[in-house]
Amino acid sequence: MEGIISQETKDAVLAAADIVSVVSDYVQLEDRGNQWFGCCPFHHEKTPSFSVTPEKNMYYCFGCHEGGDTIKFVMEMEKVRFPEAIKILARKFGVEIKYSNSFAPRQEAETDSKELYIDLYNRVADMFHYGLLKTEAGKFALDYITKRGISMATIEKFKLGYSPADRSWLKKFLRSKNFSDDFLAKSGLFSKKYPDIAFFSDRLMFPIFDRRGQAVAFGGRFLRGDPEKSPKYLNSGDLIQYKKGDTLYAFNFAKNSIRENKKVIFCEGYMDCIAYHQCGITYAVAPLGTALTDDQIKLVRGFADTVLLSFDSDGAGQAATQRAILMCRRQALTVKIIRLHNAKDPAEIMLNFGSETLTNEVNNAILDSDYLLSFLSQKYQKDTPEGKAKFALEFFPYIDALQTDIQKESSLQILGQTLNISLESIKKDFNNREDVKKRTLATHSEVQASIQNEVIVNAEFRALLAVLSDTNQFELMQSRLTEDDFENPYARILFSTLKECYEAGDLSFVSVLSHCNHGGIKQKITESVSKGEFAQGTAQSIAESIGQLKINSLKRRRRAILEQMASLQGQLNIRSNQELMTKLFEQKKLIDEKINRKGLEYGSGAGS
Repeated sequence: MEGIISQETKDAVLAAADIVSVVSDYVQLEDRGNQWFGCCPFHHEKTPSFSVTPEKNMYYCFGCHEGGDTIKFVMEMEKVRFPEAIKILARKFGVEIKYSNSFAPRQEAETDSKELYIDLYNRVADMFHYGLLKTEAGKFALDYITKRGISMATIEKFKLGYSPADRSWLKKFLRSKNFSDDFLAKSGLFSKKYPDIAFFSDRLMFPIFDRRGQAVAFGGRFLRGDPEKSPKYLNSGDLIQYKKGDTLYAFNFAKNSIRENKKVIFCEGYMDCIAYHQCGITYAVAPLGTALTDDQIKLVRGFADTVLLSFDSDGAGQAATQRAILMCRRQALTVKIIRLHNAKDPAEIMLNFGSETLTNEVNNAILDSDYLLSFLSQKYQKDTPEGKAKFALEFFPYIDALQTDIQKESSLQILGQTLNISLESIKKDFNNREDVKKRTLATHSEVQASIQNEVIVNAEFRALLAVLSDTNQFELMQSRLTEDDFENPYARILFSTLKECYEAGDLSFVSVLSHCNHGGIKQKITESVSKGEFAQGTAQSIAESIGQLKINSLKRRRRAILEQMASLQGQLNIRSNQELMTKLFEQKKLIDEKINRKGLEYGSGAGS
């Protein structure tokens, strides 16, 4: 029994800890003589009022009046108790942790557990990494990732791995290392229903690191077998050492580059993020299986002035982009949009065209206002009064999110020019936008959904509401579908929430509501359950919905491939384009076969 952390260790940590170095991991600081200043991490501000005084080993914010020493700062930023803050600082500054001989009742159980689980995840990450690089079983996964253009240096940097196909191996191995069943049951590494079975098996593994570079969770990509029976990605749920809503993939690698460049790229997932880093664009990070959150933006706000968004160009990606624009603008960040040409994602550009092309795409990112105006110009008819009204109403939330009067005035002026409407009229509608909404939305419910961010309830979303009335059917749904199969962004969020609850072993109504962070979705769930919708005969309808959703997803993928093939026409004299066209043709052929097979299975038409 190691007792409590000794006073000697605490004194040594306080003596060694450089508060400027510690705070700089979270806040961009500027030296002003005896003090350093930056924007406060505890409240939203535009002008720096947060000060650090090295001589006194203290920080203080003149705006919100938060203050304290190095240890308190770590406690506040990492949301940990005093003992863990001491351990974090001891590791950072090379101080040996010593424990007293007193075995008084301890208050460190939660802190110790967190550290023990971090140690476990680091060990497992090492094992998976070895399995990818050094074992015959992992060779196919290594071949897959290298064929996608990922170098050995990048594999080492991100410690990519392979989880064994034998789902009982991990439990047996960890038991042999004296880990208890009770401890492992809470680790998130094993099935809730079958505690001896590994949660991840026969997958390419992506360790998720905290800002200190410690492994705290995993993502696993499906590579072989029946894709209809296994989700493309499996991700760790929230754990004692990991909260996905306030963690960013690759932030540990990117934070120094974000600080140096004063900008950050938010991209779609693991592979896109890795592709950016391999191409030398090392300020890229990714949300972890969920929509971007305010807490994730706050992680980078202290270092970055500009956010570049690199999400997919499909319906769900566009919805995610528009949502992220408003969230980032509300936190006073400049926003640009990266638009990819001749490829669906950064990883594909890296593989087929190289790092220079991807760098050019980043350098040519457009302002968010230009992106939104272009998007709305395609969505609405600007030559009709009704189209102009809808266009303006959908652009007003962007203006609302801007933080200065100059920005708002300028954007209103640009909107007026785009619609060929006087600035006076645009301002009048903007200032009375709530009344305008009520009048317009009474007859145009689709505008209501986009302006008020209400949930779009379509067939995809209703299929998920049906599952809430018969939760036994979710096992079938999650075995056949992934988030990528849903076009409706709200359906994707709800599916992700249901999957999280399913993995936690609790799909109850209360559990789903507690895991869901979207107020509009919560309201729709409550309305559906209260009205008794889908109360009877749901099993057959859910099975049919799953089949139709899969067919619709395949058709969307087919259309995207056809668009990509069309864009390559006329450029086939370039060898890389010829090779890409061949790949696209093969992908289209496989999708056509799946659509026909699914159409026969579910009695749906297979046409485009």
